[in-house]
Amino acid sequence: MNRALLLPLLAALTACSPEAPQAATTPTAQPPAKTTSATPTVPAKPEPAKDGPCPYLDTKFVAEANGQLVRKVMLSADEPHPTCFFYANATEIQLTVRIYVGDKRIAKTLVNEAAGADASPATVPEGWSGGSMPTQSGAVYAVAKDGAAVVVTTNQKQTIKARRIAETAIGNLKLGY
Repeated sequence: MNRALLLPLLAALTACSPEAPQAATTPTAQPPAKTTSATPTVPAKPEPAKDGPCPYLDTKFVAEANGQLVRKVMLSADEPHPTCFFYANATEIQLTVRIYVGDKRIAKTLVNEAAGADASPATVPEGWSGGSMPTQSGAVYAVAKDGAAVVVTTNQKQTIKARRIAETAIGNLKLGY
């Protein structure tokens, strides 16, 4: 068949055909909605990871405040504030200071878990709140303010020792100011 005949024939067929189908519209994917009510995850209990000086508490101060000689100090791997573990001897931890800075709900949860429902109210330094109490193995002083929490556990029964150390750590780190 001749090309000259094909072109008019194709044009006639196109003109007689129903409307060309419109391009199918593909629904656009919507980005997932951001949820702000998701419950944040409480960090795992810190573990000693390496030897080193506590970056926010002097070893001599801890020995005086807790009433025991500090034989060694270990730090957790937490950043930016590692948990400091102060040892009475090679294996016995006499004092632990845990610092958390982040979500307000997690800070409060850490304090509640450490101090428990039976704790006496703790409100020092001013503006901080939590609890303090003697435990089977010593005492705990745990307080939170905004998104910061400080939890001090000691093998001494006097909560005043743990409180003094918590106050000093808060001051040295300028938390909650």
